[in-house]
Amino acid sequence: MKSEEENANSHQYLTFNLGGEIFAFDINSIREVIDYADITRVPRLADHLCGVINLRGNVVSVMDLRLKLGMEATLKTEEICIVVVEIDLDGEMVQMGVLADSVREVIYLNPSDIERPPRMGTKLHSKYIRGIGRYKDDYLIILHIDRILALDDNPQASGETEGESKKID
Repeated sequence: MKSEEENANSHQYLTFNLGGEIFAFDINSIREVIDYADITRVPRLADHLCGVINLRGNVVSVMDLRLKLGMEATLKTEEICIVVVEIDLDGEMVQMGVLADSVREVIYLNPSDIERPPRMGTKLHSKYIRGIGRYKDDYLIILHIDRILALDDNPQASGETEGESKKID
């Protein structure tokens, strides 16, 4: 059990699995974790956007985070779940569902347990990574959920014309 002083200096993170790796979101962005629900496809969405779900009468968009991060699509298994996050998007609080292979646990990490993301050698866009955390014997990738959801993948919105695409290194 952590002491009160350790808890005061540490931050909570929700850890989850994607493609055999451990990822984490700051707990302050998490609203809830729900079982996988039927997703209604919406035409002409970006590939990483699955569609929408009904969450207690509210329409919530759902993203396949694996696709957004350049991995293979999420497979429907018994452990798959939707992590509902809430971020400030252009001054409006927006809820979005993010598919996860499975949720692990909520952990505490001290700032000293988090290192800067590597400058190279990772398949993920560095703007998506807050840091690399050490927890017990594992390393986990702490993601910037607000940056992942806020970056616009719509070519017309970013000034690109149809058929062109911007390379993201």
